[in-house]
Amino acid sequence: MSATDFLGYDELDAALVRLRIGADASELHGSLCGYLAGGGSLDKQPLLAALEFEGGEALVPAPHDQALLERLATQSRGELADPELGFEPLLPADDRPLAERVDALVEWCRGFLGGFGLAGVGAHAQLSDEAQEILRDLTTIAGSAFDFGDESEDEDALIEVHEFVRMGAMLLFAECHTAQRPAGDTLH
Repeated sequence: MSATDFLGYDELDAALVRLRIGADASELHGSLCGYLAGGGSLDKQPLLAALEFEGGEALVPAPHDQALLERLATQSRGELADPELGFEPLLPADDRPLAERVDALVEWCRGFLGGFGLAGVGAHAQLSDEAQEILRDLTTIAGSAFDFGDESEDEDALIEVHEFVRMGAMLLFAECHTAQRPAGDTLH
């Protein structure tokens, strides 16, 4: 996928408004990434139905919007599996207000946890201690309300939390997909 094919936050958010989906781009992307990280597959059902978004089973998006959702799924799966660690949560641009970006990251985490649960990862006892800790930390972030003080310090804190979320999502994806491969299966 080339850089020109990359689906951005604003483009996805506009599509979700057209589709009348009660989620923003960050929540949907988080749900999709959690679902994929947990081993969920979109082979047999449309993205919105798989993620159990209200009305998703009955919704028939226009061809342009369907192509956009398929592009989102392909982009997200590719980024999560990227050996160069190129995955990024889909969030508003850095020039947007800090509070908007923080809220979007919280929504992304909420979506991720919901999608991860929908994927049907068995009792999380199979996950490593590190993966279980990441899920606990994502739960803490998803349930957080933030107070703002010094803008520079708040910006630095957001960068740190963003990086933790980014790396945590990739670790969970890698761990769940390693666990799904048969023992004799090798990567090429």
